[in-house]
Amino acid sequence: MDIQTLKERIAAVQSKREYLLNLLEQSNLGILRVDVNQALEELDDLIDEFRKTIPEAERN
Repeated sequence: MDIQTLKERIAAVQSKREYLLNLLEQSNLGILRVDVNQALEELDDLIDEFRKTIPEAERN
């Protein structure tokens, strides 16, 4: 997989973060709130690792 494809896929994943944040604001989530929080944490970790691995990704 080339760098450009990887950057595009990470950008697509980053766009889902806002959806998870909006979902977290819903009052009727119940126990699913734990899963949404976990997904956000893992998403943030993934993005962080990508930026550490490919630092120039933040500039593009």
